[in-house]
Parts: sequence; structure tokens; C-alpha cells
Amino acid sequence: MKRFINQRPRRAVGYLLGLLPFVLLLLAYMAASAARLAENPNDPLLPSLGTLFDTFWRLATEPSRRTGELVLWVDTAASLTRLGLGVVISMAMGLLVGILAGLIPYAGRTLSPLITAVAMIPPLAVLPILFITFGVGELAKVVLIVFGIAPFIIRDVKQRVEELPTEQLIKAQTLGASTWLIILRVVLPQVVPRLLDATRLALGAAWLFLIASEAIAATEGLGYRIFLVRRFMDMATILPYVVWITLLAFLLDVALRFANRMLFPWYGGRRG
Repeated sequence: MKRFINQRPRRAVGYLLGLLPFVLLLLAYMAASAARLAENPNDPLLPSLGTLFDTFWRLATEPSRRTGELVLWVDTAASLTRLGLGVVISMAMGLLVGILAGLIPYAGRTLSPLITAVAMIPPLAVLPILFITFGVGELAKVVLIVFGIAPFIIRDVKQRVEELPTEQLIKAQTLGASTWLIILRVVLPQVVPRLLDATRLALGAAWLFLIASEAIAATEGLGYRIFLVRRFMDMATILPYVVWITLLAFLLDVALRFANRMLFPWYGGRRG
């Protein structure tokens, strides 16, 4: 008899199994919401799905009475701008510092202790310092994201560089390649797909630091809106925003996966 650990579901069955937890969670929410609303139709804790959809649609399509802006899209644009800047800067730092620390012994000896020490500092603990140093504008929020995820990306890229076969580096030097040419032609093509993977894994933390910074000092943004309406227990706004953030994070993850698959088709096979 074929062991259960060796049985794999077909593609269609796999999709259904993947959807099953979401369906169960949705049904559980609907049941809990119906029970609470039956006792109190004005209960704000678990609004009905219709109320959630109506609120989301209003925020996305109806201009705000106070500012005349479409609140959802203004908040989304502000948050994605901050997130994008923080992630791109972190990727650039990860690529540069990771390659130097992993390939050049003098750089590795100099930078590795600092990278390790910075990675041990809880980023949220330095948030007040960043606001004092850089003010409460956009710079402090971007710096927090960089401070939070850049050390992780740097260490991941450094590890990948150190894992490169020594034979490749020796052959390149035998053929007369300089250090710069080795980085450009040998190291970089093999490290960039790992960089995209590391960025995917760091996106969750990047969202956390973004929401935390917006909750403390911001005038727009997804995190700002959630904490603004929290005082009114406005779950009809909070829950759609949480779902929207989750959807955006999922789409960014899919985009990075797709880019890695299209640009470096050999990398997926190598991991497998």
C-alpha cells in the first residue's frame, strides 16, 4: 500500500485544498457575525459581509467629505510609495554589501560583525530615535523599513556568495578576470535570483514596520487609517483594510516570484 506521505493531490484537488481553510474561516466569521448581530443589530465588533463590502466600496469610490479625495487609493499610494522606497534601498544595500562581505575577505572581516550586531537590534525599539533624528516625515518611515530588512537581505546574499563553488572563482582568475569582472560575470548572475527570494521573505517584516511607523506619525496611509478609526471601534473599516493589505502583500509576492521565474528560469530547477 502506498504510504500517505508519498501521495500527492492532483492540481485541481490541490487548489481546492488550498481554498478550504479560507472558506472555513469565512463561514466561521459569518456564523459569529450573525450570532452577534442577532443579539444587537448595531454591534460594531463583527459587521456583516454586506457592511464590510459597502464600506470598502465607499472608501474606494466616494470622495471624502473633508478632503474630497478617494481615501482608499490615497492611503494605498502613500503606503506603497514608502514600502517601495524602503524595499528598493534595502535590495541595493543587500546586493552591494552582501557581495563585498561574502567575496572579499577584508570586507567580510570588517562588515560582518557590524551587520550581525545591527540585525540583533529590534527595529521598533529604534523607532523613537528615528523620529527624533529624521523628524516625523517620510524619511523616518523609509529608514525604519531599511533598518528592519536590509540586514536580513545582506546576510542572505552574503551566505549565497560564500556558497558559490570555489572552482568557478579559481577558473575565472586563471582566465585573467579581475575582481570587478568576477563580481560582474560570475557572482552577480547567481546572486540576483537569491536577492529576489530574500526580498520576498522580508516583505512581511517590511509591511510590519511600515504599519507601525504610519500608526505613530502620519497623515495618510493604510496603517494610519487603521489606527485612526480604531478609537471608534470601526471594524467595518479596519477589516477591509486588513484584507486589502493582505491582498497587496500577496500580489507583491506573486510579482517577485514571476520575475524570478521569467528572468532566471534555471534557478527554480536548481532549488528543486
